[in-house]
Amino acid sequence: MDDRVVTENTLLEDSFEKTIRPDSIEEYIGQSEIKENLKVFIKAAKIREEPLDHVLLYGPPGLGKTTLAYIIANELGRNIKTSSGPAIEKAGDLAAILSTLEPGDVLFIDEIHRIPRYIEEILYSAMEDFTLDIVIGNDASSRSIKIDLPPFTLVGATTRTGDLTSPLRDRFGIISKLNYYTEDELKEIIKRTSRVLNSPIEEDAALELARRSRGTPRIANRLFKRVRDFGLVMNKPIIDSEITKLALDKLKVDSSGLDETDYNLLKAIIEKFNGGPVGIDAIASSIGEEASTIEDVYEPYLLQHGFLKRTARGRVVTPKAYDHLKIEHQEKLEIE
Repeated sequence: MDDRVVTENTLLEDSFEKTIRPDSIEEYIGQSEIKENLKVFIKAAKIREEPLDHVLLYGPPGLGKTTLAYIIANELGRNIKTSSGPAIEKAGDLAAILSTLEPGDVLFIDEIHRIPRYIEEILYSAMEDFTLDIVIGNDASSRSIKIDLPPFTLVGATTRTGDLTSPLRDRFGIISKLNYYTEDELKEIIKRTSRVLNSPIEEDAALELARRSRGTPRIANRLFKRVRDFGLVMNKPIIDSEITKLALDKLKVDSSGLDETDYNLLKAIIEKFNGGPVGIDAIASSIGEEASTIEDVYEPYLLQHGFLKRTARGRVVTPKAYDHLKIEHQEKLEIE
């Protein structure tokens, strides 16, 4: 799965995202409703000279949650400290991060749903009262200490909001869901990336890239980078639709943004389970993948675009998927 060019997850090569990341809300493309609301909340916080309420951003990977966290810090004129749920294993890890904050700073925790429960409980007082209550020592020698913290804003990001406990979720004053991007929004993102990287791209080529980017800016930028490589090697100073289609076909990303992994998943359901319904664990075993990975990475796009559907009895491949895979109509009728 890590080799997929259309995966929404962060790859090592995606460090270039930092160089193309917008710095302000005005530069940020898409998510219009979230942007407009954040403008109001940030302006109000600055007028009151108070920290912004804690912010929870949720949605599929690659939609710009990290970028928004950095923009919030920039708009507030404050520093940002970053961490992730899996990196905070002990109370001392959390204390070390919080003790470095200055008044008004932004703390960004990615994958916040993966913070251990006992660490989460320590975080409650930090979010509500800006104090840190931790226990040091063991057994009879243990004692509780309280550390005062400067007022700060916690920005949490998660792809699995259902995994957050209610007490943690309720402590966020601003909760925003990021949605998949439209083709026009992705086209504008690709054009902006081309300007930043000084790699001109024609309008038709940008639209073709947008169509195959699965509604996800991270994928759009990664595909642009790969297409740019083809253009450079083939001596194309301006990326046109011809080189774009050639490159994406070589990468096995089809006109709907499906890649070889998607094809394998859909065909496995059709060929091994008569098109479904079939349980997620059976699908996972048949393609050698974790069930959670299928649910978090593969399924969302296939479900949203009607290639797969969930029923009470399991997953079912849709007629649209049969047509897309060019499987005979007769076989489709048998499976239905």
